[in-house]
Amino acid sequence: MKSEVLFLAHRIPYPPDKGDKIRSWRILKFLTDNYRVHLTCFADDPRDLVHRDFLETLCESATIIPLDPRAARIKSVAALAAGQPLSFQYFRDARMVAAVRKLRKKPLSAEIVFSSSMAPYIKKPIDDRIRLVDFCDTDAEKWRDYARDAKGPMKIIYQREAKLLEREETDITSWADACFAVSAEEAAIFNSRADVTNTVASFSNGVDAAYFDPIGNVASDTPEYDCVFIGAMDYRANIDGVLHFVKHVWPLVRQSQPEATFAIVGANPAPAVAALNGENGITVTGRVEDIRPWLGAAKISVAPLCVGRGIQNKVLEAMAMAKPVVASPAAMTGIAAPRDAALTAATNEAMAASILTLLDDATQCERIGRAARHFVLTHHQWDQALKPLEDKLTALGL
Repeated sequence: MKSEVLFLAHRIPYPPDKGDKIRSWRILKFLTDNYRVHLTCFADDPRDLVHRDFLETLCESATIIPLDPRAARIKSVAALAAGQPLSFQYFRDARMVAAVRKLRKKPLSAEIVFSSSMAPYIKKPIDDRIRLVDFCDTDAEKWRDYARDAKGPMKIIYQREAKLLEREETDITSWADACFAVSAEEAAIFNSRADVTNTVASFSNGVDAAYFDPIGNVASDTPEYDCVFIGAMDYRANIDGVLHFVKHVWPLVRQSQPEATFAIVGANPAPAVAALNGENGITVTGRVEDIRPWLGAAKISVAPLCVGRGIQNKVLEAMAMAKPVVASPAAMTGIAAPRDAALTAATNEAMAASILTLLDDATQCERIGRAARHFVLTHHQWDQALKPLEDKLTALGL
């Protein structure tokens, strides 16, 4: 009989429609293929609760706890007095405590956690039980990046969050039997910390190249755009990246090509993003059921992130769709694509110039797109990406 394992995630891992959920879904799918899995997670979008039945058929059990983001943000303020990271308090919930306590009484062989914020739920050890944590990114560095650009009280809060998260992340490495990050670069950040004694390993993200296939994914009613950005538009890194692009790069493109068009495709656009709709050739779509037609109908996919941790799935998906990608260095972190498969631009002027060059050269667009898809097929398939996780679980006797 297959071993029983607990899988904890800070967000429901289905549908895999945003970065962290893509990775957590693939981990869950691997686990359910090999073990009897008890899934326990939060759901911060009520629309995701319709997938409860599917997850219950996939798993031995599925405990999905609704989480109100606004209430969680208010609650997280208590962490200021408690000396805890705001992120940890955000995901601290009595319902989750009770659910995990009940599940930990089962004869589990392993407890596997996705994201550092869920690790406190399994910190207390149980004899002969493996504990594994997938950090994905180093959240402490994300907040440190935010602090660099912040001013006033927010700068102090971000610096505090970075400091406390680094302390907690380092502590997790001291008690977990294995820890992973999403890339060698992210793992190196963990391992460079003085108090980290147990090495953090890494396994990359893959992309479903059969799903993200350029053939047959352009719906007849999808409008064509010169450039497209795909991403959740309530996520700070995406918001900041798009606003920077529209302010500093897009005017340079429109100066040379006044009719150029740009689609911002993603759920829950922040007010500053939503306000761009209809201005300077920009369309803001909000949530779409399927991003593939939007990628397929665009000439270029842009990824102008100012802050980027881990691996950007949006870049891999665009490459799988054989689209030329013009990205900032931050967006290409962890993706070792050759120069003929993606264009990296370190300045506003370089990004605008790369976009204009591609808009004027359809042959080059096609050539880069072919190389991009070949790169993804060769280096970012999920079976290949998950092999280090599989090997570690085997080595731990699972």
